[in-house]
Amino acid sequence: MKITVVGAGNVGATTAQRIANRELAHELVLIDVVPGIPQGKALDLAQSAPFYGYDSNIIGSNDYEETKNSDIVIITAGLPRKPGMSRDDLLKTNAEIVKGVTKEIVKYSPNSILIVVSNPLDVMTYLAYKVSGFESYRVIGMAGVLDTARFKTFIAKELDVSVHDVYACVLGGHGDTMVPLPRYCTVAGMPLPSIIDQKTIDRIVQRTRDGGAEIVAHLKTGSAYYAPSASVVEMVEAIVRNRKKIMPCSTYLTGEYGLYNIYAGVPVKLGRRGVEKVFELKLTDSEIEALHTSIGDIRENIAKLEI
Repeated sequence: MKITVVGAGNVGATTAQRIANRELAHELVLIDVVPGIPQGKALDLAQSAPFYGYDSNIIGSNDYEETKNSDIVIITAGLPRKPGMSRDDLLKTNAEIVKGVTKEIVKYSPNSILIVVSNPLDVMTYLAYKVSGFESYRVIGMAGVLDTARFKTFIAKELDVSVHDVYACVLGGHGDTMVPLPRYCTVAGMPLPSIIDQKTIDRIVQRTRDGGAEIVAHLKTGSAYYAPSASVVEMVEAIVRNRKKIMPCSTYLTGEYGLYNIYAGVPVKLGRRGVEKVFELKLTDSEIEALHTSIGDIRENIAKLEI
């Protein structure tokens, strides 16, 4: 398995580190436009191998030819958020970056699976799908996995229980209108609404929506990277090891939830081919309305790019 990570910033480099630690790639390429950065970080990762026992061939480069015949390509390239910025503020700049990266991927790895991490996530995933010409099951966005992890974390902290006991799901776009689903959340099999009052649930839902912004406000000069990298590597492992794991990812919808020709976060089964199945949850009228509102925001941004 050959895996390429595009972007050697905090998200990309941490993603590469986690991939190496889990021994998910025989060959791992870290690529960036800044000379020296991917080379130095790749060498640093290679020198960590004696401690973790991996034998991956780790390459850092500024040349996309090094990525040739990758099985999976992870796009993390793009500008990070700063305090006061929304993910949508990154729209046009990151669109140009993702478009250029995708063209290089198509040139050198036409049979690869693309996992997009760049923001605004759902729009960038749709853009990569259109530019690449790949089948939709081979172009996937990392968002719901991260948003769900945040939701689970806040629930576990509120109840003072292990995160292992919490199951949760977040649908919709990776933005302020994402749709956490408390009704589908359980703690050791107990429905969340049966053990937490509605006011507390509403507070946790809002903190989940603000999860990225809360971190940006603390960091001042960057955005989250530990949880995003862990989320994307969870997806990578499901694909590499053909786990058939169900997780919420941004995927192309063809009528599910009454939505067409759009990328949005819904539960999918991930395996060796990428997205193998989309699961359609039974939603209430208010949940459907919230989901369609979230998708409306994605469509607005797509329209701005005139894709």
